[in-house]
Amino acid sequence: MTTVASPPLVGPVRLALRQGGLELRQFLRSRESVVFTMGFPVIMILIFAAIFNDEIAPAVSYTQYFITGMIATGLMTVSFQNLGIWIPIERDRGVLKRLRGTPMPKWVYFAGKVIMVVVIGIAETALLLAVSVALFDLRLPGTLGKWLTFGWVSVLGIAACTLCGIAFSSLARTARSGSAVVTPVALVLQFISGVFFVFTSLPGWMQQVAAIFPLKWMCQGLRSVFLPESFGAQEPGGSFELGRVALVLAAWCVIGLVLCLTTFRWTTKRDG
Repeated sequence: MTTVASPPLVGPVRLALRQGGLELRQFLRSRESVVFTMGFPVIMILIFAAIFNDEIAPAVSYTQYFITGMIATGLMTVSFQNLGIWIPIERDRGVLKRLRGTPMPKWVYFAGKVIMVVVIGIAETALLLAVSVALFDLRLPGTLGKWLTFGWVSVLGIAACTLCGIAFSSLARTARSGSAVVTPVALVLQFISGVFFVFTSLPGWMQQVAAIFPLKWMCQGLRSVFLPESFGAQEPGGSFELGRVALVLAAWCVIGLVLCLTTFRWTTKRDG
């Protein structure tokens, strides 16, 4: 009597990579998402650089300042905004409900989202840096310390925005309302966080509101990487305050995780 060998178990790493590959393929098949996520920051840099070319501080042009903000915005777009829009679509279509009914562990779904966000975030950042260096003479970090700062600010920032995007996705009641709920929030954060305007030129109350959220601190941390040390004196605290940047972004990672665990929904209200 012959026995049929059971198929080998798939390890957690392979499960996560498979789901990540699936998420990437789905993202790349959506031309609108690819164009908006990858192209929007580049287009904005080209437009603003053509309009504003004056200096905002000694040896610091507006373009240099704006590029750092757009790198942070790109990371927020691919994580917070992208997840906040697409998860409600998948929930409304019943994709999440079907996934919950399969033997696949729930964490694999989120691991796939994280892998997709990281891969697209790296590609988008590389594209922005390449365009900025080629066309606008952006100087890349010249020391290992600045590259390390670039790394941990990006990792903490994208982690916080990813968790907040997953949690925020529960606010959208339908697939159509996802974009209407998330996009205005993302745009407001960009305007008040020092992306389009020099942060210290904004009204005081606006600076205080922006300081609550991650994007302001992502921008500030990235300015410490790409702008001269002397520009730190132009920041509200008189320096780049990297310790506070790390503290706020880490706090938002914790807040985002708690919100995900307490608010995430696999089904719509009509499904129960």
